[in-house]
Amino acid sequence: MDPHMYTESGLSSPPPPFNEPVCDYAPGSLPRAALKSALADVSSERARLPLFIDGEAVETGAAKSAICPHRHGHALADADQAGAPEVERAIAASLRAHADWSRADWRLRAAVFLKAADLLSGPWRARMNAATMLGQSKTALQAEIDAAAELADFWRFNVHFMQRLYEEQPLSSDGVWNRSEYRPLEGFVYAITPFNFTAIAGNLPTAPALMGNTVLWKPSPHAMLSAHYTMALLHEAGLPPGVINLVHGDAEVISRIAFGNEHLAGVHFTGSTAVFDMINREISKGGYKNYPRLVGETGGKNFVLAHESASVGALSTAIIRGAFEYQGQKCSAASRIFVPKAIWPGLKKELTDAIATIRMGDVADFGNFMGAVIHETAWTRHETVLRAASRDPAISILAGGGCDKSTGYFVEPTLLETADPGSTFMREEFFGPIASVYAYDDYDETLDLIDRTSAYGLTGAVFARDRKVIDQTSSRLRYAAGNFYINDKPTGAVVGQQPFGGARASGTNDKAGSVWNLLRWTSPRTIKETFHPPTEYRYPFMKGE
Repeated sequence: MDPHMYTESGLSSPPPPFNEPVCDYAPGSLPRAALKSALADVSSERARLPLFIDGEAVETGAAKSAICPHRHGHALADADQAGAPEVERAIAASLRAHADWSRADWRLRAAVFLKAADLLSGPWRARMNAATMLGQSKTALQAEIDAAAELADFWRFNVHFMQRLYEEQPLSSDGVWNRSEYRPLEGFVYAITPFNFTAIAGNLPTAPALMGNTVLWKPSPHAMLSAHYTMALLHEAGLPPGVINLVHGDAEVISRIAFGNEHLAGVHFTGSTAVFDMINREISKGGYKNYPRLVGETGGKNFVLAHESASVGALSTAIIRGAFEYQGQKCSAASRIFVPKAIWPGLKKELTDAIATIRMGDVADFGNFMGAVIHETAWTRHETVLRAASRDPAISILAGGGCDKSTGYFVEPTLLETADPGSTFMREEFFGPIASVYAYDDYDETLDLIDRTSAYGLTGAVFARDRKVIDQTSSRLRYAAGNFYINDKPTGAVVGQQPFGGARASGTNDKAGSVWNLLRWTSPRTIKETFHPPTEYRYPFMKGE
């Protein structure tokens, strides 16, 4: 790409952003038929997933299998694993590409991602959803919301947010033209992405790239198939070689090389709090050309708080969807529930009756509400938690509590009741379909409990009809959640509607899907141009009377 290439004259605006409509995959619909066909195709082929370095597919001969969590005997693909030479090569490609991409006209960069959004919402939709369903055990609706709608939303809205950011310019006095240039960071950005959202995995490398940065992308080893298709889609959309370089492989090896490179300009991360803490410590050692930007979204122990005035039906639905959709593997999932004793008996019956009807199994069966947890390590962790719950005299298992890994890594949707609001079950994140309920006596005291018994501050919800209670709760829990929901479940943030992120142990709160996140991937330069500069050093006040 020639940095001096022709660019069109005239002011232009990209198409206005919109939220991608979500297909419901109703019986007899064309989208349902297309998705069923894609599921059969992806399931029947054992794909090869090479690295993508400098625009080329790179095979290393060392491969790791991508399996179906709900049918762990079935391998979907084999992904080439990078060693140190491939990681070094990918970083070098990023640095070479930076010279042209960082100077490319913003409309060129915008066009790549707008085309990617249209490809995703059209011809790539069924295959991306199928890869997410099979590789990450998401139901059709959960995959559609994530891999199709949200990722397309990120790409469209980020272009809109970029334009808004560029329009933010300083004032100019007489004879002066002041302006701000939003330069990309100097160096490369390291994107470390999670398994649970194809959209997050697609946004973390592309948001910095849209702003002119070049990227080393390390996907989760449990979302390699959807990452592969995301990268292939971006290349079809016209992403130039070297702008994003995808490397599968050992996290320790890749990170050691990335963190040891003086040109590391930033880290875009979603994952566990413990890993983010380690990254923070590693980068604090210094030795970089610039101070690297550190943007991270981590864990959560997200609350649902009910007041006596709450609608029990709405509350029950929000708890089930918030706690058990995608097997509770959302950083925003509801996992600690606070309910007044006055309405708890009725809510308990409604919840346990509803949970008993939940079906889980192969996500290709559209009658299932849940699939499997992501891998055996997660399954074992959940089984350990549930065994501990069964032995704890302060815990009652009201629903679920079973685990089975004979064919897939299945954990039943589990509802616990605890008499101790400070117990492990109300404080620690399990990242699975396990929700704990505490029935309280005093609402005011419960607000303090919620605020102090968890280190996290990601999402939370209050259910109440009393407006004064809602306002009081919002004020008292101001720092307990970066995304706060009133009479709604604490999951399901939509790009352009609810910018997402939390603080405390939940991350840096840089709000993915907003102008604030994009600002983190720029290093602004202020330019002052004086049209008639002074030619005399003496000031008027220095003249005699």
